[in-house]
Amino acid sequence: MATRNDQEMQLDEQLCFSLYAASRAMTSAYRDRLSELGLTYTQYIVVLLLLEHHLLPMHEVGRRLHLDSATLSPLLKRMESQGLVTRTRSVEDERVVLVQLTPQGRSMRTELGRLQVEVQRCSGMTRGDLMELKDQLNELTGNLRDSEPEHA
Repeated sequence: MATRNDQEMQLDEQLCFSLYAASRAMTSAYRDRLSELGLTYTQYIVVLLLLEHHLLPMHEVGRRLHLDSATLSPLLKRMESQGLVTRTRSVEDERVVLVQLTPQGRSMRTELGRLQVEVQRCSGMTRGDLMELKDQLNELTGNLRDSEPEHA
């Protein structure tokens, strides 16, 4: 007979596994649709961020997207070669690299909006349900980040 502790140790009872599976499923739902636009998921979130903020320092892009510079630098270099972003040195501080969308990058707004509607439809959830879930996940993420050893 399985005890409560045994049940809690089962994979299907783990929140971390449910989050992992949901993350993979969500990213997969975007992957094929984004490939038609010539974007990876990570490039997509960069475009979304830069649609929201006209111009950002590269370190702020990394902070907002939780990407380290070893991941972000080559990603932005590829996006620049695709004609989606520009990277320029700040006039005030040459150590700072500023990132912004090109007109080609900004022109993706409408198509990305359609993509988001399609993924929402595929989720089987209402926009309200998805926003509530997003808020809960943001709270969970903040709580976990705040409890990391360097924050304690």
